[in-house]
Amino acid sequence: MDHSVTAEAAFGRRSAGLTERVERQLSALLSDNDRLSQAMRYSTVNGGKRLRPLLVYASGELLNIEAQQLDSAACAVELIHCYSLVHDDLPAMDDDALRRGRPTTHLQFDEATAILAGDALQALAFEILASDEGLQRQPAAGLAMIKLLTQACGASGMAGGQAMDLQLEGQRPDQQALEHMFRLKTGALIKAAVMMPAALSPSLDQPARQSLARFAEQVGLAFQICDDLLDIEGETAIIGKTAGSDLAHDKATWPGLFGVEAARQRIAELSGDALSCLGRLDGNAEGLLWLTERLLNRDY
Repeated sequence: MDHSVTAEAAFGRRSAGLTERVERQLSALLSDNDRLSQAMRYSTVNGGKRLRPLLVYASGELLNIEAQQLDSAACAVELIHCYSLVHDDLPAMDDDALRRGRPTTHLQFDEATAILAGDALQALAFEILASDEGLQRQPAAGLAMIKLLTQACGASGMAGGQAMDLQLEGQRPDQQALEHMFRLKTGALIKAAVMMPAALSPSLDQPARQSLARFAEQVGLAFQICDDLLDIEGETAIIGKTAGSDLAHDKATWPGLFGVEAARQRIAELSGDALSCLGRLDGNAEGLLWLTERLLNRDY
């Protein structure tokens, strides 16, 4: 029996409990007292895959950090992700009508409420990190986590990537420009999810930190290329959002510019490099191995 496969499957079983852990905490954080809080809850507690929180916990396992020490980071990363989806779906952005199989927030409520809900979810993410009692006892680690997350969602990360994505509509960028946009738009938050636990591991040496960061960068880029493929090949009922929306908006996508088979080859190349990086790290990497497989071989 391949023991590495068995180990990865073991994390797959544990992932259900970790997902429920995040769901409970997100649900407790988000009330439905008024229209704004209802929109925030609608945008978050809605059946998301919680892949980014799982990356936080899996990275923590590699670094021998307990899940309870990472709950705030896991929730904060997911809140940033959910805020980004609310804003991405707006008419001024991607103008989508469906998210996670339900009407997008601006259609369920209205555009102004959706904008404010996204703003408030982003603020809540940083409030959670700043309020974490464990991180308050380790202020350097807490500040490092906040810095990682702010960089991942700001102009040098997700927001900057989204701006580039809008600018590239109707254009044919080369591979380098397209992948740079992907690394900001999607990869930066995935990298933050993997690297935030490292803030609690000051003994991690620089070569190991660099290998972990490169793993996250390659997985993040491959994840977005997979997303592009799903927009072409996926079914709306399965992927939970409108299939073909990238084509309808004349988006710059990897398979659209360079071909479907070339996209698959690029995913395999990036995946191989990512796994090679993991192989250079000591510790329990079964969770990150399992998640890499799930992230890059999905149909939703």
